[in-house]
Amino acid sequence: MIVDTHLHLIDRKALRYPWLKGVPALDCDFSHDEYATEARRAGIEAALHMEVDVDPADIAAETAHVEALSKRPGSLIAGAIVSCRPEEPGFPAWLDAVKANPFVKGFRRVLHVVPDDLSEDVLFRENVKRIAGSGLTFDLCVLPHQMKQAMALVDLAPDVQFVLDHCGVPDIKAGAEHPWREQIAEMARRPNVVGKISGVVAYADAGTWTAETLRPYVEHTIRAFGWDRVVWGGDWPVCTLGGGLLAWVAATHALLSGASEEERRKLLSGNARRLWRMG
Repeated sequence: MIVDTHLHLIDRKALRYPWLKGVPALDCDFSHDEYATEARRAGIEAALHMEVDVDPADIAAETAHVEALSKRPGSLIAGAIVSCRPEEPGFPAWLDAVKANPFVKGFRRVLHVVPDDLSEDVLFRENVKRIAGSGLTFDLCVLPHQMKQAMALVDLAPDVQFVLDHCGVPDIKAGAEHPWREQIAEMARRPNVVGKISGVVAYADAGTWTAETLRPYVEHTIRAFGWDRVVWGGDWPVCTLGGGLLAWVAATHALLSGASEEERRKLLSGNARRLWRMG
């Protein structure tokens, strides 16, 4: 069974998502019930909701909305990685309040939609360091050219547990492996970073990719981080841009055909349950 560490839900009646206007294929509602139908068929038994870069005024509302969904009978949602703004002076007080909610498992600030130097800001870095000791994680969602800044942030907050989203966002469609391979290897040398095997189907050619297309990127990420420091994510509904959740799960199993049962367990569920204290 699988723990999906990267689920997005979109409800435009409840929340505002300014960025959706630029991605017509995703500019519609994606509900828990729709996800759960596919997820159960794929063997997914629990999921962590990943913030969807809502309007900043809706950050708290997004957390409350998803937590309410998690309490419905049959919900697969086991927690949330919530949106945050470490660049703002109010972050410490916000962090203290959010830490009291056990539903919150970690934080993310999408960095590829802001200036590259945002994470180099002194206030940003000091606020991220405040997460240390909380048991909560910080997801890094960066483009390959931003990996230098991401590694600097990790180095300045050695007591914070980071998660690198989407295998570092390689350009699979272009077949680009360099300098991505070197960047992943360098990031993986930092013990406070976990690699997330997610998102890659959206970066491949939707009409032609196969498991073998994805193999160099997935295998290199796993090899670099090791089986104890990787987790799996569905990235639904973004994965629908590259074939959908069931196709991604099937490809994952094909890519893991040579792994041991224990290695598969670690990637697909065990590491996530340990990292996010999911029981």
